[in-house]
Amino acid sequence: MSTVVRYRIAAVSAAALLSLTGATGIAEAQPASLYAPSAVVLAVAKGEDAATVVRASVLSCAPTAQGTHPDPQAACSALAATAGSLDTLLTAPDANRACPMHYDPVTVSADGVWKGSRISWQHTFSNACTMSATFNGNAVFAF
Repeated sequence: MSTVVRYRIAAVSAAALLSLTGATGIAEAQPASLYAPSAVVLAVAKGEDAATVVRASVLSCAPTAQGTHPDPQAACSALAATAGSLDTLLTAPDANRACPMHYDPVTVSADGVWKGSRISWQHTFSNACTMSATFNGNAVFAF
């Protein structure tokens, strides 16, 4: 079969498909949203393995900030500022805050989808005080 014949068959098939689906068939093929999904589950767990979740929050940031997080707007803004690298949330602990030197590990995690890409992140702190001092002023894990 020649190349010209193949192109004509393809054109006729496409025209037939368009006539069968009509304008509504084309409209249904459009995406439901112009925003890439951004929804994560944030958790704080006891121990190094994140198996014993103490508290968790759901955060959805597209198209609007919402979820069970107490301040979804601030948390979405903080996550957006990370440019996809949640390690940038980790800062030097507040030097004006004294934390006990006992080892009682706490693990924070974020699992879900951020701007259309799958994320799975976690970090372990030596204790809850060190975690709070590190996230001082950051709304992401303030729930």
